[in-house]
Parts: sequence; structure tokens; C-alpha cells
Amino acid sequence: MFGKTFTLFRMFGFDVRIDVSWLVILVLVVWSLAGGVFPAQYSGMHWSIYLTMGVLAAIGLFASIVLHELCHSLVAQQYGLPMKGITLFIFGGVAEMAEEPPSAKAELLMAVAGPLASLAIAVAFVGAAFMGATLSWPEGIILVLRWIGLINVILVAFNLIPGFPLDGGRVLRAILWHWRGNLRWATRVASQVGAGFGLVLIGLGFLSLLGGNPLGGLWWILIGMFVRAAAKQGYQQVLIRQALHGEPVRRFMSAEPVTVPPDLSVQELVDEFIYRHHFKMFPVVENGALTGCVTTSQVKQVPRHEWSQRMTGEIALPCSEENTIDANSDAMKALATMTRTHASRLVVVDDGKLVGVLALKDLLRFLALKLELETDDSLSLPTSVAGQESG
Repeated sequence: MFGKTFTLFRMFGFDVRIDVSWLVILVLVVWSLAGGVFPAQYSGMHWSIYLTMGVLAAIGLFASIVLHELCHSLVAQQYGLPMKGITLFIFGGVAEMAEEPPSAKAELLMAVAGPLASLAIAVAFVGAAFMGATLSWPEGIILVLRWIGLINVILVAFNLIPGFPLDGGRVLRAILWHWRGNLRWATRVASQVGAGFGLVLIGLGFLSLLGGNPLGGLWWILIGMFVRAAAKQGYQQVLIRQALHGEPVRRFMSAEPVTVPPDLSVQELVDEFIYRHHFKMFPVVENGALTGCVTTSQVKQVPRHEWSQRMTGEIALPCSEENTIDANSDAMKALATMTRTHASRLVVVDDGKLVGVLALKDLLRFLALKLELETDDSLSLPTSVAGQESG
């Protein structure tokens, strides 16, 4: 979903990150407010006043989205759900959960926490605007307060639309889950509603284009496409998590991995191992002990003319959570690590000792077979996973 992200700060134990795409929103908000909305309502001011008002309003939008997602995260934390953090991107923000909620009640409370926060923010800022008008505050301040309150009302209305993965769609999923006791079915129905809502947005976008509003029309089309893709991806994630739940890494690993010694030259590594076995990662073993792993990415960082002089041990990566996984860990954890690090292979250890190598292609093969046999839905694996190298 995300491209390049940067961590801004940490709040209540959560990393708040911003995707570079959110800078587009920042520019558009400031430009539209400073160049059109505020001058139309508050004429005769210097352009710097409008620019300041636009920047303050954009900061208010930023803070509102962070608080909205933070409330989701805090409720999730109360139910023991591990959270990856909060990321702001071009279409808003998202609280990233590593697992599905444990119950329909938890899902419902998490879903309504965000809109309730936005509603409280809206009431606070609209109330402040009315108070400012009563106390004769500067018109510019009143307009900024009123706009932040209004945008939060819009956030509440948009998020409560009953289409997954919007908050309203999560409320719908919670209700269906409680009714039938089937998370997969509830997610499928809520995702179908979300996909349908995405189509409606796309249709409205084309109508706006025909009505002479190209910027607004294109924006609605992009949002509709995002909602449809997110709805499909949300259902896929549930299927994948259920398919891999309880399956240990040990079941899928190769118990006889190809290893390399640290005193092997990079040239020999390339000629005798990478070109021969076609793997992108090899465990580095010395006297039976795992010392790290070496990947084609490390090889590419070594100048070609130095391959015969440099040793594999020099460029090998130390063992860490980024390239190793415990043999008894849940396979879903391994898949999440591979997706996050864009790795196609992980070193499998048991009590710190090398016991095998896990390949992404083996996990995907199992997933494809299990989903084909045990679900009635046609499913293509998410491109973020299926599109990775499987060597």
C-alpha cells in the first residue's frame, strides 16, 4: 500500500510515519485553501495571511487524522493486538495491525473509536469557532477553526459508509461476524460492499469529469480505485492469515540448506553457488556455527573487480530478526517478515542453531493449494507478496 515512508515521532508507544504521497495532500490543501476558499470568505487580506491560514488548517487536518488513527490503535492495544504503527498517506491514514481482532466486540470498539474521536474534534473546533465569533476574534482564526471542524465532520461521514475497509465497513463486519460467528464470511460481505462503494465513487468521478470538473473527478476516481483495491486486499489478508494460522515454519523449510563458508571469495560465491543454485540468499556457516547470511544485494555492493579479493564473511549480514526466523514460529510471522523486508528466503534457527531455510515460493505454493481447496472464492495473492522473487 505504501511507498517511501518516514517516521515523524512516537506517541503512546506507536510510531507515526508519513508516506511521501501525503506531501501531495499537504500541497493541495494549502494551495486550495490559500488560493481560493479563504480569500472568497475573507477578502482584502495580504497573500501571506491566506498562506498562513492554509498552513494552520493543513496542520489541523494532519493532527485530526493522527488522533483518529491513534484512537483505533489505543483500543487495539487494550485487546492485546500488536500494532505496527500509524502511517499517513495520500488517501488519509491507517493504523497498521499485525493480526485480526480477537472478537467481533473488539472489532466494533476499534472501528467506532476513530469516528468518535473525529466527532469530538469537530465539536471542539466548531464550538471554538462560535466562541471566537462571540468574543470578536480575528476572522481568519475563526475561519480556520470552522474549516477544521467541518473537515472532521466530513471524515466522520466518509468513514461511516458501510464498506470495508472503512470504519463503517468494519462496523458492518463486526455485526455480521457476531451474527454468524464466521470472520471469513463477514469480511467477504463487507469487502463486497466496499468494492461496490468504490465503483460508485468511480462513477461519480466520471460524472464530474463530464460536468467540467477534471480535478475533482480525477480525485474521486482515484479514491474509488483505492477503496476497491483495499477491500480486496483486506479479504485476501484474512484468508491468508487463516490459512497459515497455527502452521509452524518447520513444516515448510528445507532441512538441508546450501551453506557457504566465510573464507569463500565473492567470485567463488557467485560462480559456484549463486549461478549454480539460483538462490538469492545463503547461510554463512563456520565450524558448524551460523555466523550470518549473504545475499545477492550484498554482492552487488562490491565492485566487480574486487570479487576475487573480497571474502564472503566480509560482506555477510549478521543474523537478526530481518533475515532469520525460529523454526516453531507461526508461518504468518515469516510471511509478514518477508513482505516487510522484500526477502524471498529466511534462515531458520532452533535455539540459535541453523536447521533450515524457508523459501517464499514454498509458502505461496501451500497457500495457493489450501485456498483453492478450502474456499469458494477466486483469489489471487496480493501483488506485494506474489510479485516478490521466489528464488
